[in-house]
Amino acid sequence: MFDSIANFRDIGGNVLPDGARVRKGLLLRGGALDKLSDEDKTEFVERYALKRIFDFRTEPETKLSPDKEIEGSKRIWLPAIDESTESLAKSSLPQEAFRDLGPWLVRNSKNSFVQDVTRRFYIELVTNEYTQLQYAAFLSEVVNTTDGAVYWHCSQGKDRTGLAAAFILSALGADRDLILKDYLISMDYYRDELALYENQVETEEEKEVIRTYISINPRYFIAALDVIDHKWGSLLSYVQDALLLQDSDIETLRSRYLE
Repeated sequence: MFDSIANFRDIGGNVLPDGARVRKGLLLRGGALDKLSDEDKTEFVERYALKRIFDFRTEPETKLSPDKEIEGSKRIWLPAIDESTESLAKSSLPQEAFRDLGPWLVRNSKNSFVQDVTRRFYIELVTNEYTQLQYAAFLSEVVNTTDGAVYWHCSQGKDRTGLAAAFILSALGADRDLILKDYLISMDYYRDELALYENQVETEEEKEVIRTYISINPRYFIAALDVIDHKWGSLLSYVQDALLLQDSDIETLRSRYLE
């Protein structure tokens, strides 16, 4: 199923600590839709009645690999990374890195700047006010999608997409263990590609860079969750205070997506 989409999955079927189960076929996550096949497009329409597509990629990413349209659905572009701020602060990898990511990382993973950007990647995503507004808009749109499925993605369907899944799951009542379980599934999808590039570098610092951008980095993801807990008290409080989700919104989400 969905062979033309990287790292696709339905977060339905997950069982929450209180015993409720996330309904299947409604909350979908994965990678970009630029290589979407006709068969997978039909699956989205006929099986899932897809209504919303949320794209967290930057403008250069969307121009390089534009999503294919899916009948009956509306694409909403919510770039999770503030390119202008990052450019001024020099807090991201250069665009040239993403044209040939694996080899570029191998060549540059020793660079202290690259290592520093990597360490701060997840934390900056959850603390940046611009990014928070994008995720707030995402949650608001999901609340207001009254029928059919929603699909959210970035390029690889793991980092920006993974945080969005964490926010949704938290609103539904998930604990950290379940959120990490969903996040770690991406490791299986990128396992072979990770091994290819990780074996070409030597130090642990270099390997951390490779893990973060080729696969996932649980250590840095957990660090971001720890920052949220320290500053906001819990992930659910963060979703409410920083991402502006109201109590009534949470009730709506739980009524619609839990069984």
